[in-house]
This record gives sequence, C-alpha cells and structure tokens, in this order.
Amino acid sequence: MAVVGIIPAAGSGERLGGSGPKAFVVCGGRPLLEWSLEVLDAVCDRVVVAVPAGTESAGGALGPEAGRDWVEGGSSRSASVRAALAGAPEATVVVVQDAARPLLTRELVERCVEAVAEGVDGAIAAAPMTDTVKQADADGRILRTLDRSTLWSIQTPQAFDAGALRSALAVDEEMLAAATDDASLVEAAGGSVRVVEASPENIKVTTPADLERAEALLRARGPLPSGQRPSC
Repeated sequence: MAVVGIIPAAGSGERLGGSGPKAFVVCGGRPLLEWSLEVLDAVCDRVVVAVPAGTESAGGALGPEAGRDWVEGGSSRSASVRAALAGAPEATVVVVQDAARPLLTRELVERCVEAVAEGVDGAIAAAPMTDTVKQADADGRILRTLDRSTLWSIQTPQAFDAGALRSALAVDEEMLAAATDDASLVEAAGGSVRVVEASPENIKVTTPADLERAEALLRARGPLPSGQRPSC
C-alpha cells in the first residue's frame, strides 16, 4: 500500500487579512502548513503540496525534506487536489488534508487510512453536531428542525482509495469548483464514504479569531516552537 498525502495550499487567505497564501501565515511560531506536513510526513510515504502559481519553490523555506513535492495548484480546491494527485501515480491510498487545520494528529490520519484499507472508497474525519440545526427558506422562515443525531461537521483529513478519487476528480472545472470537499465528488460518483469521529478541536483557520483559537489549542498541547514570533 502506497500512502500519499496531499495538501491543497493554494488559497489566498483574504479572510485572514494576510498579504500572501493562507498556508504560510504563521500560527504558533511556524507556518500553518508546517503543522500538517509534520504529521503527514510521519504517516505517508510521500507528501505533495499544491501551492499558488509561482511559489512552487516555497518548499525550500520549510526545509528540503525528502519525500515532499511542490506543484502548482488549480483554480479551485479540488483542482489543486487533482494537480497534486497527477504527480503521484504510485498512490494506492490518498490522504487529503487542509493546510489550515494545524490541530491534525497522527492517530486521526491512521484511523482514516485504516478505514479505507478495510474496503470503503473514502473515510473522512468528522465531529458529531451538538448544536440544534434548522433548515430555513430564502426569506429566513424555518422549514424544519433537523435530527442532529445523524448530522456531522466534516473536517480533514479525508482518506480515499486512489482509484476512486482519480475517477471522481475526472470531471469538468465547473464541477470541481462547485465541490465543497473531495468526498462529495466521490459520493456523486457512487463511491462509499464513511465518517471517522474526530475532535471538534480539529478546527479550520479561516478568520483572525480562528487563528487565535488555534494557537491557544496548540499551546495547550505543549511548548510552541521557539525562534519565531507568533502572529496569532
């Protein structure tokens, strides 16, 4: 089994207020991307990172570690995943991880990979919904209250059988752009996807408030890297 990690890291980070790609915003003394790289390096045979055009050499800033490749990302998240997967023909299992989820753990990645090895097309990290969830119409009128016992808040990592993911990504750019995650494309192609329960602390950093919370959670785990000034 050849496990390849993929990190789509071509997002602009406008909502974070940064001047460059979101993946390189510093959180807890290191770029957001580096937290996920550290975990994927420990589990995967190779890691491919899709970055904005013109920044493929950014890997040098994070160290020339063996087993990592840097490719130009696409115009959407799933297009970036497709570009990265094209550079990993040996993959039999693919682990897709958001660059902006610095609370990733090795144990969670391993559980997702194990679930795929057991025979499903995809296994995705998710936290059970705890809030009451209601569906409303365009005017804001409540239509119904949904049964939260069947609802999950989806995260990454998302692990896939590589063949199933390649087939699901073989669609036009419009469909790729409309996909909120790669699991939805695998589902649309008829693939079987299951959830792997994860901690709600596995947050995605989108806003400055998220950045502050992520650093607090990282600090609670232990000392942060020294030598860099935290920016969150």
